[in-house]
Amino acid sequence: MSFSRRNFLIATGVVAASSSVLSACSSGDSSGGSGGGKQDAAKAKTTTVKIGTAADSKGPAPEVPGAKKGGTAYLLNDDDFSHLDPQRIYYAWNSLAAIVLSRTLTGYKVGDDGTMTLVGDLATDTGKMSDGGKTWSFTLKDGVKWENGADVTVDDVRHGIERAFASYITEGAFYVQAWLTGSQNYRKSYSGPYKGKHLKSIETSGKTITFHLSEARPDFNYVVAMHSYAPTPVKKDTKEDYDKKPVSNGPYRVKSHVTDKSMVLVRNEHWDADTDPIRNAYPDQFDFTFGIEQLTAVDRLIADAGKDKYAVSWRTIPQERIQKATTEAKDRVFEELGSGVSVYWINTTRVKDKAVREALIKAWPTAQIRQLMGGVHRGDYATGIMSPLVAGYESQDVWGKLKTPAGDPKAAKKILDKAGKTKQKIVYAYQQDDVQPKIAVVIENALKAAGFDVVTKAIDSTTWYDQIGKLDNPFDVYWGGWSSDWPTGYSVFQPLFDSANVVDQGQNYSHLKDPAVDAAIKAATLETDQTKANKMWAALDKQVTEIGAFIPDVYMKRIYLHGSKLGNVKMDPNFDGCMLYKMYVKS
Repeated sequence: MSFSRRNFLIATGVVAASSSVLSACSSGDSSGGSGGGKQDAAKAKTTTVKIGTAADSKGPAPEVPGAKKGGTAYLLNDDDFSHLDPQRIYYAWNSLAAIVLSRTLTGYKVGDDGTMTLVGDLATDTGKMSDGGKTWSFTLKDGVKWENGADVTVDDVRHGIERAFASYITEGAFYVQAWLTGSQNYRKSYSGPYKGKHLKSIETSGKTITFHLSEARPDFNYVVAMHSYAPTPVKKDTKEDYDKKPVSNGPYRVKSHVTDKSMVLVRNEHWDADTDPIRNAYPDQFDFTFGIEQLTAVDRLIADAGKDKYAVSWRTIPQERIQKATTEAKDRVFEELGSGVSVYWINTTRVKDKAVREALIKAWPTAQIRQLMGGVHRGDYATGIMSPLVAGYESQDVWGKLKTPAGDPKAAKKILDKAGKTKQKIVYAYQQDDVQPKIAVVIENALKAAGFDVVTKAIDSTTWYDQIGKLDNPFDVYWGGWSSDWPTGYSVFQPLFDSANVVDQGQNYSHLKDPAVDAAIKAATLETDQTKANKMWAALDKQVTEIGAFIPDVYMKRIYLHGSKLGNVKMDPNFDGCMLYKMYVKS
């Protein structure tokens, strides 16, 4: 998904940092200038994603060595969750809490080594596919209950999906709704369950629910792991008010929630660990405090006093505190590759000549940009748009960016000269904040050295996506971030490169219209063998990279800090924050 407003600001580094801090934590980067020099680049760690068996889907989750039950963990955050109603959850931030409240048909079992296995969560397995991927059936496990002791039924699963059609649900994912009705304007076909009507495309029988889709979706079992498609109990649905206190079928329930101030989660006594292959649930309670600024939270965690010893923040360490945190609290810092990929889109409607796009990519000062954004803590140099956390990722380096991450303006100039495009005008758009104007200067210098005539244009960050989302926008190059909605290639390549998405406010930000790419997307989408499909998506990553629709930047990292009395604090590879269900409180 394209980053939300909140994630956009975090991803692009609105917090200013001094050059001394940056140089101290960014060893190996070029500190400035536009010259090309061979530099070492960290190789992004690939996370494998496999489809599990019925045996993999059985609980309980593997125990964490040394962990024990009990105690209270504290969460220090600046913002409250925007939504807890599962049908209104789309952004990863909300899913960090939802995962311990709302179980889904399938989910991800995360290994100690970071590998992920798609397993049945509410379902006994990852589903049965037929009709080439148009029909999917899931059977619910025995013993899964709501917090009031009632069984989770297929009616509840169906209700959760059907209420996503209601007019007040405007924030969640929309994929399944479109596939169940065969239309992007799905509300014209069905308006929700509140008038007593059910979707004909969903069948229920006993403990089995069957989905009849309008198109083949061989990766549908990944899609229903999204919290947008979690069940909602038919008898407890309070419509708009459900967002305030959803009914839990996970290991914790909401005890209290004061908007923008606090939230307390306590154990759901009706959660049965034997049905859950994913969650451990060690602490007795989680206490959230909202309204704490990032710097304040990090300073408290570094000090490690009182209750803060049992605390963690879900906000990344600001750049100006990275050196202090990694020096004074080194053993309590955890840093992992996130799900986001940062790139710079090339507007192919305006920059039609592939030679010009190649020259832009060759000249681009990626190392210097990364330096200004936090150095090695910003992320690993990217070579494509497909994240190493997506199933089937393969390392490739079409443009030699790992060899010369600082860029090579001389090589770029030769390309421009040969193409007769010297002094080609390039309009570079950037957001107005404390860091991006400095980056714009670095980019302008590098492109000028390559022979480009550069114009920079500042845009208010609050209207960023409105501006670059215009089909006739007047910009040639602009930043973008993307995170897959589920870890297969479809939710990367179809939104970003399908020619059907070259529309106003569409997600094909490069405006790429390439019949070969469209055909490759269609072929990979229809492939029922997911191992083969993963290979096809990896090949497509190389294909769109070679076209020059974007300039690879970094596979983005997240760096966090926790108190000394919390154990096994690790990042969830899907949601870019710590896993509540894996950590424990030390004695």
